[in-house]
Amino acid sequence: MADQKAVIEVHVKPSPIAAWFHHLMTKPVVEVDGRECAAQWGTSKIGVDPGSHCMSVYFRYRGQKGARLAEASKEFSISEASPHVEVMASLGPRNGSAFRIEEL
Repeated sequence: MADQKAVIEVHVKPSPIAAWFHHLMTKPVVEVDGRECAAQWGTSKIGVDPGSHCMSVYFRYRGQKGARLAEASKEFSISEASPHVEVMASLGPRNGSAFRIEEL
């Protein structure tokens, strides 16, 4: 991990309609290349090596270990010349909505 030269900055946002609920009862999870990374509602920075990556974002109710609710995935590349990628993962307002992931 110490030799990683690139950063993914992930902004994880619940729907404004249900934000209070998600902040109290759920925890977002960001997974990069199959590895769970510490995340929170708001902004998280994840160190990675330059190259191609697959990122998934989902949430769990607090206390759950295996659930992958509202999961969405996106593939992207990070070059050594531009070692920073900023991504927004927004959760839709309806129950059962998936995250929408887009590069900023």
